[in-house]
Amino acid sequence: MTTMTDASVREFKMPDVGEGLTEAEILKWYVQPGDTVTDGQVVCEVETAKAAVELPIPYDGVVSELRFPEGTTVDVGTAIIAVRVAGGAPAPVPAQAEAAAPAAPAAPVAPAAAASASASASAEEAKPAARQPVLVGYGVSTSATKRRPRKGPEVTVPAPAQPELNGHAPAADSPRPLAKPPVRKLAKDLGVDLTAVTPSGPDGIITREDVHAAATPAAVTAPAPVVAPAAPAPVASYDGVRETRIPVKGVRKATAAAMVGSAFTAPHVTEFVTVDVTRTMKLVEELKQDKEMQGRRVNPLLLIAKALLVAIKRNPDINASWDEANQEIVVKHYVNLGIAAATPRGLIVPNIKDAQDKTLPQLADSLGELVATAREGKTSPSAMQGGTVTITNVGVFGVDTGTPILNPGESAILAIGAIKLQPWVHKGKVKPRQVTTLALSFDHRLVDGELGSKVLADVAAILEQPKRLITWA
Repeated sequence: MTTMTDASVREFKMPDVGEGLTEAEILKWYVQPGDTVTDGQVVCEVETAKAAVELPIPYDGVVSELRFPEGTTVDVGTAIIAVRVAGGAPAPVPAQAEAAAPAAPAAPVAPAAAASASASASAEEAKPAARQPVLVGYGVSTSATKRRPRKGPEVTVPAPAQPELNGHAPAADSPRPLAKPPVRKLAKDLGVDLTAVTPSGPDGIITREDVHAAATPAAVTAPAPVVAPAAPAPVASYDGVRETRIPVKGVRKATAAAMVGSAFTAPHVTEFVTVDVTRTMKLVEELKQDKEMQGRRVNPLLLIAKALLVAIKRNPDINASWDEANQEIVVKHYVNLGIAAATPRGLIVPNIKDAQDKTLPQLADSLGELVATAREGKTSPSAMQGGTVTITNVGVFGVDTGTPILNPGESAILAIGAIKLQPWVHKGKVKPRQVTTLALSFDHRLVDGELGSKVLADVAAILEQPKRLITWA
């Protein structure tokens, strides 16, 4: 006797890999049809508006189909890959193929066996469907495809008289016609009343052909309006040799929308201060030689980040957000410090969670991990959510400073300019000193000039005299 193993095709849908995302672009497939996959294996990499994310498959099986090629943007909830899984129910057969296939001769069944099989089938229907794996962005669904039974008897509510459609009057007491969502949409677009359509599909289901057939008489009898010929629309053209067009999508699209929303929602104020950071630069060199900092990322950004954290501790009201819906200012008792990072995918702002509790070595470790992950394009969406205050280091490009735009939901952002050797009055004499310009932008709805100035002045004072990291901490 040969043992047959049943198999079913399961579809893996595009999950919501971040809060509020509606679509993602398939960057790369790691599997092809015919490949064997296991539960938890990464099958593709997708790019959302926030990050590039690798997607694992939630079951074992053999890839039967890749629904979309690389470079396609797919809506969340759309099936992107089909996997044939052993041990499940037989794969569903399309209606067309089922109709075309010859019916197999049925084997004779004894009355007792038939009664037993009927009882087993009834018991199976009574059992709840097996729980399927739940991914981010999914709810729990069952594998059954039949319609959910209505609770209690149907109550028919009398409807007001309606005009006839296509020569048919809708039946007031008739049950809701059976039709799939795409067919219902087609009927709505064509102005066809489904209650007046004669179904031709199995179990009384209305098909697309039925809708088109019902719409044909109206299309024939309705007089065609005389429309004056419209002028041909101008054809957009550009010089492909002298111009390059780049689709706006992914991180760049999300950044553009966020910056526009922030610029025209929060009233921005930017203040500037130029400061002598010579002592800070000397401390950076000393820390590089310290045993506790060996193997860690030590640079001016590390000390500036620590200076900002100390300034926030001294002026906690700067670490807040504006709740428009409730008309409240929300003061945060934690600091998720965002660090703007330029990557090949665009500008992203991951943040260090609870940065206020980290020691200098721990802060150095977090900064190093953040930068390395961003450069590899592996920053997770969660790492870019929940930021409270941000630092952007435009000085690495040789820029003196700028007027940074707030990240949505944050109250302040600090820009660091280039650190340059400049003539500076030090102890009554003009000497060459390491100097930089800082710029602090803040939301003037919740941060007034006094508070913003205090924070910026504290950061400058710490960088000028870094021993304040100890006395003020």
